[in-house]
Amino acid sequence: MIRKLSVSLLALVAIVSALSIGSQAQSQTLLTRHVRDAVVNGEAKSVGRLPATQSLHFDIVLPLRHQPELENFLQELYDPSSSSYRHFVTVPEFTERFGPSQEDYDAALRFAKASGFTVLGGSRDAMDLQLKGSVENIEKAFHVTMGVYQHPTENRTFYAPDREPTVDLSIRLWHVSGLDNYSIPRAALRHSDSTVHANAVKGSCPSNSYCGSDMRAAYYGGTALTGKGQTLGLLEYGGYDIADFNTYFKNAKQTNKVPIHGISTDGTSVACTFPACDDGEQILDMTQAVGMAPGLKGLYIYVGNPLGASSDTAILGSMSTHKPLPAQLSSSWTWQPSDPSTDDPYFMKFAAQGQNYFQAAGDSGHYTPSSQYVWPADSAYVTTVGGTDLKVKSAGGAWSSETAWVDGGGGVYTPDAIPIPAWQKLKGVITTANKGSKTLRNSPDVSAEANFDFYRCANQSPCEEGWGGTSFATPMWAGYMALVNQQAVANGHPALGFVNPAIYALGVGSTYTTEFHDITSGSNGEPAVKGYDLATGWGSPNGSALITALAATK
Repeated sequence: MIRKLSVSLLALVAIVSALSIGSQAQSQTLLTRHVRDAVVNGEAKSVGRLPATQSLHFDIVLPLRHQPELENFLQELYDPSSSSYRHFVTVPEFTERFGPSQEDYDAALRFAKASGFTVLGGSRDAMDLQLKGSVENIEKAFHVTMGVYQHPTENRTFYAPDREPTVDLSIRLWHVSGLDNYSIPRAALRHSDSTVHANAVKGSCPSNSYCGSDMRAAYYGGTALTGKGQTLGLLEYGGYDIADFNTYFKNAKQTNKVPIHGISTDGTSVACTFPACDDGEQILDMTQAVGMAPGLKGLYIYVGNPLGASSDTAILGSMSTHKPLPAQLSSSWTWQPSDPSTDDPYFMKFAAQGQNYFQAAGDSGHYTPSSQYVWPADSAYVTTVGGTDLKVKSAGGAWSSETAWVDGGGGVYTPDAIPIPAWQKLKGVITTANKGSKTLRNSPDVSAEANFDFYRCANQSPCEEGWGGTSFATPMWAGYMALVNQQAVANGHPALGFVNPAIYALGVGSTYTTEFHDITSGSNGEPAVKGYDLATGWGSPNGSALITALAATK
């Protein structure tokens, strides 16, 4: 009897051991990096730990399925010789082909609930789960210690995990956004330190400053296209005060007719009240987009927490699933992710769904290895917009001349080491003169006026002149693409989607100087030269010629 019992106990021990081994085998590392270099190398000094009871908002992101198939699909989608050319997928179609399976999404949801987290949002279509949990539960679920560190370059502390997170799951996770606040998003706008401006004739806004409508006059010059039937989305780290938007149009002696829709992507209020919230970036993005495309069907403001480290994936997920789905997207914010590939699934999703994402190149001149805030301007799946200094023939009039803006972002950001995309490998893009890389992503792709010549209203304070930045150029380009898509639809063609392949094909073509203002003077630390360069990309749009060329593409 004792021998039988011993055998039974041995069998039970074996079963428990097997279960333990199986459980350990299920402990999975994530597919992206989370630990900051400053934490690893000791540059950021530890000053303690986050309180166990403190609550954090974070975002679990699931990986794409069949990524090699998606990459092949995108190549065919933007190849004019392919039968799949511009046959974009819908949001549900993307999820079924390339998003997480229902089983994997349910497994992640069970893991979140079992870990004691509260589900705040997210969806399978957006590939994420937006969660809230205590530091104690986060540390247990991801097997990390949440420390507090002195920031090495900013006068503040930040929190971050001390090691790469792992999860006791049978499936792999892509990323957990919100485990650190090392990088706080920055807007790509600045105010001039000088009250003296170079151009005697500027725009039609007060003090001869440029309005958004002046960019329409300079870069389009027509009246037929207004963006009718098109929608445009803006990524914003903070809400807005519609009174500031209305004040701008009142002072400019203009009337806005575009419906404005605020969308909270992570629970952040879409209302912005100064001084608790600064809506300067948000309002200028709105006025620039509407100034170029005054007949838009709708302008959608996707709002996330300016201090929320999980907001990038929450905002991008919302922009990729919203109804209606905006064909043009614009971001004038930059940030420094723990892993530069974190957001690429969303940028690839945009391209597959026929959306184009414009990103400001930044306002600190050419990129150097020490540049902290570049991403996502060096992503291979976005259209990056640099800066110029524009002169017009008369106030509110036509384009006259343009040079590279000394502060415009651009170049090759070596720390992220993003491989050069196919459309930059075309013969004639990278030359000895422009000093571009033949192995890494080059920025920007295009450019527009960004000098300190703009009029801005914000925070229910007196409006000001002397504002500039690639923040102004980026939503302008998104508005311009709304005109292109309006014309494409009128021509019986689908919207263009990700525009870089088409832009670079035109850039190396025989009609390039008809379609773009080729900017060949000035510098941002990199020279502006004939053709493509690292200061202005291919340049700015040359009136309706570029619209005609892009919209006519079958």
